[in-house]
Amino acid sequence: MTRRQFVQTTGLWMAAAVLGSTTAPAASERRRPHKKGIMWATVGVPGNVREKMAAVKAAGFDGVEMMSHMDVEEVKAARQATGLEIPSVCGAHHWSKPLSHPDARVRREGIEALERALRDAHAYGATSVLLVPAVVNKEVSYEQAWERSQAAIREVLPLAAELRVKIAIENVWNHFLLSPLEAARYVDQFESPWVGWHFDCGNIVTYGWPEQWIRILGRRICKVHVKEFSRKKRDAEGLWKGFEVALLEGDNDWPAIMRALDEVGYGDWLITEQGGGDTQEGLRDLARRVDRILAL
Repeated sequence: MTRRQFVQTTGLWMAAAVLGSTTAPAASERRRPHKKGIMWATVGVPGNVREKMAAVKAAGFDGVEMMSHMDVEEVKAARQATGLEIPSVCGAHHWSKPLSHPDARVRREGIEALERALRDAHAYGATSVLLVPAVVNKEVSYEQAWERSQAAIREVLPLAAELRVKIAIENVWNHFLLSPLEAARYVDQFESPWVGWHFDCGNIVTYGWPEQWIRILGRRICKVHVKEFSRKKRDAEGLWKGFEVALLEGDNDWPAIMRALDEVGYGDWLITEQGGGDTQEGLRDLARRVDRILAL
């Protein structure tokens, strides 16, 4: 895509993004079908994979979002032993080997890492892979990040289709895809059912409102990360300190978020990526707080 094409098509894609926000019956007209999961990187209880997954199960979770590049057979055995589901796999190398990197060799390694994540997800029965698609910085312009990441993902799409695992783009603090209209356009430009969005409620709060993003992204959302953020702690203690607050005690308007998810017809997993899972009681507390959010 040239610079001129990038600018000329923005208005059309913004309109399409808004129109693509599908609505669904109100929450009062149906029961929420969401399952409750936790991200593997936040499970800090001691033990091997099976022991950690057993702790997650005992806490009341239905599943766990695994990292890629783990011992596949060990994870499968632990899944079988505990009865947990694995709905999603998070790429382990998309930060260290971004698809937008100036070095083509690093981008190739990033593509191979994404392929491995897709194969891991397929082996676990997961339906999506979480991908941070690009990083914008002094060395990588916005346009370069867009073009390089889109080219890399297109290369991997045939494998995603073959394995029937979606590539779910996540919104993070990577200076890229900074508005919901742009995020929707980025997904739509692939014209593929195998690219969607992994929406993180906490990451948005410092520069937006999750419920607004949800209504625009609509059916593009594959999975949802339940995470809290406090603007007050951010302003008083620093940006990253905003995450150091318990679920339901930050600035997310969870009733509004749940209404928005109901409206767009989202009925898949709510996966918490929240601190506090270092003890069994901490895991139980996280599970109870997600239950409270589901009931709003």
